[in-house]
Amino acid sequence: MGQVTHDQANLLLRLYELRREPRLREARAWFTGNFDAKTLEEMNKKYPPGSEGNVNLRMTISYWEMAASLVNRGLIDDELFFENSGEAWFVWERLREVVPAMRATSKNPQAWGQLEALVKRMEGWQERRAPGHTAAMRQRLNPERTATATK
Repeated sequence: MGQVTHDQANLLLRLYELRREPRLREARAWFTGNFDAKTLEEMNKKYPPGSEGNVNLRMTISYWEMAASLVNRGLIDDELFFENSGEAWFVWERLREVVPAMRATSKNPQAWGQLEALVKRMEGWQERRAPGHTAAMRQRLNPERTATATK
């Protein structure tokens, strides 16, 4: 377990305050309950620019990209963040199939890279603590995708 400073704890609490902002809370709730796209084309069709879904999508992923960048720079201890921020994993899990096309289209190979890097470390941390947890969560969230991948 890392040595957590008061500044790190305060920054984590500040991130939680931001999560409680009503509009961001609404966007995150929408994302959790509604976002489902396996391709960029499907995402653009379901949540076109200017739509409420697109706004919610952008708010949610930009929040988590920002939070991830703070952790990735060492401003918040990994373990402290991982113990308290499982939603970051969920957001990435929903996006991970679409991100390569998003990167190619925008010609930005770093797009959403902070969140991706954070989640890779989070999965390693989780597997050391609870082997099989990540696969079980992936199966629970995406039973149809997991079944197809194992055939």
